[in-house]
Amino acid sequence: MEIITIILLIIILVELSYVIFKSNIHTKTSSKRKPIFVDTSVLIDGRIVAVAQAGFFMDKVINIPRSVVGELQFLADNSDSEKRSRARHGLDIITELQKMPNLDVRIFADDRRTKEGVDTRLLQLAKASQGIICTIDYNLNKVAQTESIEVLNINDLAMNLRMAYLPGERVSINLAQKGQDSKQAVGHLPDGTMVVVENASNKIGQVVEIEFIRSLQTAAGRMMFAKLVTSNSSKTKDSSKNRHSNHGSADRANKPKSDSRRSPKPKSRSFNNEQNLINLVNQQEDK
Repeated sequence: MEIITIILLIIILVELSYVIFKSNIHTKTSSKRKPIFVDTSVLIDGRIVAVAQAGFFMDKVINIPRSVVGELQFLADNSDSEKRSRARHGLDIITELQKMPNLDVRIFADDRRTKEGVDTRLLQLAKASQGIICTIDYNLNKVAQTESIEVLNINDLAMNLRMAYLPGERVSINLAQKGQDSKQAVGHLPDGTMVVVENASNKIGQVVEIEFIRSLQTAAGRMMFAKLVTSNSSKTKDSSKNRHSNHGSADRANKPKSDSRRSPKPKSRSFNNEQNLINLVNQQEDK
């Protein structure tokens, strides 16, 4: 009887060990089955480097499809200088990611040119491998969510971690392009926040000091509105106040005494109030 009990206990221990072993293997394989597929917009944006340096991609495989590299190469050969510089920046970001020692970056071997488009190819790859799409593209983010694909949005991460600028605060910013209004100029904060500066279209290409007016939260991110800060604005206000006060005191000092023989002039309300106070004081002195 005791032998049978011992045998049953051994069998139970073996089965329990087997279940634990299988669960550990399943956990490891499930974590490895979550590759990250990087979008073109993320590479052009460049903030993925800071995210990777902070260790958020540890034990993850960063897959950069060849179709994404091909799109960057196509944009780098574009005639538009702005698109060309941004695409070359995206190619440099790939090189930076590959040089990181603790990051596993792989060029995923898909077709360089896709008939269905790069975004559709990313959705197909992520769905087939149960992976994650890393993007800042608003439309791609929405489509991935409708297809139950996990999305890592750098904009959402930055929005939750960014420093909030309050109205009245001042910073220096580089104005890069025109806004929707012909008088507006647009710049970006280091965290990628778009800043629209009023009456600054003639300052494009310069680093200027701005003062925040208000912020606008949209589904695509946060926008800040600001105005230019001139170096002599505060001095002008102070000097104008001093001139106004000095001018007022000088006028009161040089004000001629009233003469009853002169023709009466229309008096303002403030002068009548002052004269009533003087009359009241004189009455009290007479008493």
